[in-house]
Amino acid sequence: MTSTTTGAPTGVAPGEPTAPATPAAKNRRSGGHLGSYLLIRFLLIFPTIFILVTTVFVLMRSTGDPITASLGGRLTHEQLQERIHAAGYDRPILVQYWDYITNVLRGDFGTTISTNRPVTEVVLTYGAATLELAFYAMIVALLVGIPLGRISAARRDRPVDASLRVSGIVAYATPVFFAGILLKLVFSVWLGWLPVAGRASTDAQIEIQRNGAGTGLYIVDAISTGDPAVVWDVLQHAILPALALGLLTGGIFLRLVRTNVIGTLSTGYVEAARSRGVAERRLLRQHAWRPALVPIITVIGLQVALLLSGAVLTETTFEWKGLGFQLVQFLLARDFVAVQGLVVLLAVVVALTNFIVDVIAALVDPRIKY
Repeated sequence: MTSTTTGAPTGVAPGEPTAPATPAAKNRRSGGHLGSYLLIRFLLIFPTIFILVTTVFVLMRSTGDPITASLGGRLTHEQLQERIHAAGYDRPILVQYWDYITNVLRGDFGTTISTNRPVTEVVLTYGAATLELAFYAMIVALLVGIPLGRISAARRDRPVDASLRVSGIVAYATPVFFAGILLKLVFSVWLGWLPVAGRASTDAQIEIQRNGAGTGLYIVDAISTGDPAVVWDVLQHAILPALALGLLTGGIFLRLVRTNVIGTLSTGYVEAARSRGVAERRLLRQHAWRPALVPIITVIGLQVALLLSGAVLTETTFEWKGLGFQLVQFLLARDFVAVQGLVVLLAVVVALTNFIVDVIAALVDPRIKY
């Protein structure tokens, strides 16, 4: 008569060690922790934004009240005091801080002093241009960094690898305004191939305003006109700014892809496949390529902040009328209310983008613990 051992797993003889539960089995028993991980990541957005808002507020107020900073010397003392009192800048700093925080929670980021426009209106007017430039730059970065990083890893420690690594360092280390000036000098002044500034020519802008979709994204509006000449004109104006900003991030992607591909090629399962006579090209394509792309997802979120900060200099260099260009104009006008509002809004965009990237990375990369 056969006896059974209570609690022993099916198919395991009494006295034999039980195999450890797999991570998938643990997640099934615990119901999974992805939801709590994403909830924690989402909740972390709020203290991050709070710290950024507080820091920007303190830095802006350290220069004095914004009215005097912007209009001092152009108004009489009585007029300045009247404007300061109307704006509430003569109240205690803690009261001002509390009012600013409550206004931000309601979506009110202030009104510019130099143009008397709500900051949110400025963002809606010029934000599409910055978004379009960041999109172009990210395409350039991915098209340059990922293929060249793969080539560099496949030819490790060869002249091609060395030259690509140096190129990546140069691309990352070159100031974006200097790269923009060089590109303008070569492709606009010397060769005359591409336009030097702006988002579109005057004729194309008129056509976009008449027949475009009105999205603020020139490429979308140009396509909606149905005129290939307008589309080509918009793309021509975008090439140099996208290259100047995209090569900066492309250098980072190149080195990251190279490092991860080389690391994946050294793992045990790749070595086992190599010992079975699998060709190196097949190893790279089928075993090492996809795992090496996973870190790119996380890095893209971090590069959004770099693209937005680089857009300030890029837009100024190429007279690309976006948020970066407007931010410089507000700085020159010492309009610290506008600067404060734009910086806070950009910080919110970066924080939300990083959260979205965290979600994608958690769903794609099984190595992330949550």
